[in-house]
Amino acid sequence: MIRVLIVDDEAPARALLREMLSAETEVEIVGEAATGLEAVKTAAELKPDALFLDIEMPKLDGFEVLELLDPAIAVVFVTAYDNHALRAFDVHAVDYVLKPYRAERLREALARARARVGSRPEPALLARAARPAGEYARRVVVKDGAHIHVIPVDRLDYAQAQDDYVALRTEGKTLLKTQTLGSLEASLDPSLFVRVHRSYVVRIDRIRTLEPYGKNDHVAILTDGTRVPVSREGYARLRELLE
Repeated sequence: MIRVLIVDDEAPARALLREMLSAETEVEIVGEAATGLEAVKTAAELKPDALFLDIEMPKLDGFEVLELLDPAIAVVFVTAYDNHALRAFDVHAVDYVLKPYRAERLREALARARARVGSRPEPALLARAARPAGEYARRVVVKDGAHIHVIPVDRLDYAQAQDDYVALRTEGKTLLKTQTLGSLEASLDPSLFVRVHRSYVVRIDRIRTLEPYGKNDHVAILTDGTRVPVSREGYARLRELLE
């Protein structure tokens, strides 16, 4: 038996998918979700084996949902658009089924989901692969217990490496995300964010002043008063950008 959660923002599409999947043997539909946020929360509560997941949805899109899911859940993307197919397989989706659905095609997707329930790459790899080529992240998504935070990059002040996490500072709050600082840095526009220290990436327009600190280092004073260490290499990067 494979336990399936259906995620689509259109009720008729959910109803049709439920009807067709329910007709297959050894399939249990455990629930439905109409938005990306609802999908992440419902998946955490119901622990399905597989998601049949739409891509273009409000709040969070399908790729952002995938990033926040338990890696053991197999994901089948179901969509009316074929332009996301390459990205879908880059993020190790089980299958990519186009609407309108055919029973035989859904059967194939179910077989692949059964075979692939288990594990996916780390969320940072999924986040990088999910972005269209040549684009930088416009927001960062963080799952904090039962809460999901969507941080637009223009509200991200800085990020600090903390073991296997990054601490994201935004609007006076700090949120932890399982990701390396290097992978986060690679997702951000280098004209807006700079690695000022091995443990810090800072949004450039949040830097109010730079002050000497020791022989070769500096400290950046941010607009909220936070003091961030700046290494010699970080200072050189900043000077190049600011000049």
